[in-house]
Amino acid sequence: MKNTQQSNIVTGALSRRHFLRVAAVAAAGAPFIFPSRLRAESPNGKLNHACIGVGRQGELDLKNLLTHNRIQIVALCDVDSQHLTAAAKLVPGARLYSDWREMFEKEGNKIDSVNVTVPDHNHYVIAHTAIQRGKHVYCQKPMCHDLTEVRVLTTEAIHKGVVTQLGVQHSSQIADRMTVEILKGGAIGKIKHVYLCSTRRAENRFELPNTPTSEPPPHLRGDVWIGTAPMRPYVPNRPHEPNVYHPARWRSWQDFGTSWCADMGPHLFDATWRSLGLKAPTTVVARVEESWLNSKERRADNWPHSEQVTWTFPGNELIDGNELTVDWFDGAFDVPKEVRDLVPTEARELAAHKNGKKKEKAKDYPFEAALLIGTNGILLKEIDSAPLLFPREKFKTYARPKLRGRDHYHQFVDACLGNAKAEANFAQTGPMMEAILLGTVAIRCPGQRLTWDAPLMKIPNHPDAERFLKRQYRDGWQVS
Repeated sequence: MKNTQQSNIVTGALSRRHFLRVAAVAAAGAPFIFPSRLRAESPNGKLNHACIGVGRQGELDLKNLLTHNRIQIVALCDVDSQHLTAAAKLVPGARLYSDWREMFEKEGNKIDSVNVTVPDHNHYVIAHTAIQRGKHVYCQKPMCHDLTEVRVLTTEAIHKGVVTQLGVQHSSQIADRMTVEILKGGAIGKIKHVYLCSTRRAENRFELPNTPTSEPPPHLRGDVWIGTAPMRPYVPNRPHEPNVYHPARWRSWQDFGTSWCADMGPHLFDATWRSLGLKAPTTVVARVEESWLNSKERRADNWPHSEQVTWTFPGNELIDGNELTVDWFDGAFDVPKEVRDLVPTEARELAAHKNGKKKEKAKDYPFEAALLIGTNGILLKEIDSAPLLFPREKFKTYARPKLRGRDHYHQFVDACLGNAKAEANFAQTGPMMEAILLGTVAIRCPGQRLTWDAPLMKIPNHPDAERFLKRQYRDGWQVS
């Protein structure tokens, strides 16, 4: 991929100024909850918005935002001209860009907000630029590629007083909101253990490509797509190896993605995090598939296909004991049989039936779910489904909270206009994403139980692992 001349938007270094502010917030023990100080003030009463990334998930974000009657999409940006052309048909008259840096320079005060729906490695530089310019930000999960980026972006968003929303869309749905209320209300007692899993087949679990390299296709701005990551030769798409990097399988590469745990983890972790009031973990450890562990080449470039991550969190009034263990399983690693067997047969049969409809091999436990073991019962929350409480007979007369679902995108727009609160704001979700991305550090140090000093962002017992907390950006792409 060829280099092109950079804009001066992202020159300089990830400066000490950011870390001094971060340290001050952490040292003071200040909670990450601050109201927005900026309200969109457009002459026509609408939110002038720019979409950055309009292919695949970006297209879905664009279509969902368009359903709000007080949003006006004024600019579209994508490194792929084919994506841009398709999106432009949905928003006639929108100004088009292939480089987000040029878009910010030319749009100036013409936009109030942006959504960032691009590969993970470029989330931070785009979102940070927007926040520094006072723009409200809707950012797809996992928020950032690296833990340090999350801490800085969270702190800067609070400092600037902008509206932010993480793309954990399930958190606004009635099923997740009901789960939060049930757990907060103590229906299953104090929580003893949490099991999260995403064991479905995933198209973006990929290995090293065998195809020859080439120049990027004419419709792709390869240098802008690479962005902050180290430059590497482009691998073209072939029938037997489609989407090697762009547009889908970039998640398999450590330079671009953040592992399956950080991709799907935010959706499954969110209700547990919000309901139990979790703080930063104290330890984390991971195990990975043997084939990845034994391949020096894959360990240097790809993420494993199967992972188990185990965090230990400090206890509180909702947790049974002084600490809580949360386990994550994906790929071929599944929730242990003795734990799955705690779920009654009829519930597992329902899961098998539902998963069969997804055209995947049915099994007797959900492919994607959260299972919380309490002192008074258990809760199973399959993704996209209402929570189930067991034993069934015990909760037969339990009155579920009466709630309504919310539109995650509309909530963001309304918050920008001063009419709502964005519940998945970075103040709320940033600490959760730090915990999840700490798991990706553990994945790259398999078998080592890492201790975590959250205020100082240090790993005291394995300081060599700290190199995975923050990347070195490619020359010309650093953030000032």
